[in-house]
Amino acid sequence: MLKSVIIRQENPADYPIVFDLIKESFKNEEHTDHQEQFLVERLRSSDDFVPELSLVAEIDGEVVGYILLTKVKIIGKEVVGSLAMAPVAVLPEYQNQGIGGKLIVAAHNKAKEFGFESVIVLGHEGYYPKFGYKLAESFGIRPPFDVPSKNFMAIELVDEALEDVEGVVKYAEEFG
Repeated sequence: MLKSVIIRQENPADYPIVFDLIKESFKNEEHTDHQEQFLVERLRSSDDFVPELSLVAEIDGEVVGYILLTKVKIIGKEVVGSLAMAPVAVLPEYQNQGIGGKLIVAAHNKAKEFGFESVIVLGHEGYYPKFGYKLAESFGIRPPFDVPSKNFMAIELVDEALEDVEGVVKYAEEFG
């Protein structure tokens, strides 16, 4: 049985712990460049960083999970603000226990609280739809790079937020 999970905003004292947590959680993933921890370091000093959307999951005082949402733009006929979810990381020994899901739900709620209406994710096609993610292309939203469309998804945090939005996602330059 999973112990009580506390989701809270990351603080600077967490940075080295989160760095190691991300590195550890992605070490056996094949579809990654294993550089996510460095991306997070770069994003923290970006104009697109929202400190309140950088969250950790704690169990008994130990940080076991992390999620980050950063600002992006969808550029088409109009420029529309959105968020990118990257990364979602949980220590291997705590994976498949619902911690990632708790982080996603908490991040969505916090994003809505701050007035954000949608989130974009590049991720596993079997996982993110459980949280309401749909193919981004079904909204007319395209990635700025070549990825399988089944892995590029979006969610409306507010009903019809992506109704008339179409275009290409522009990530923070720190994404590289």
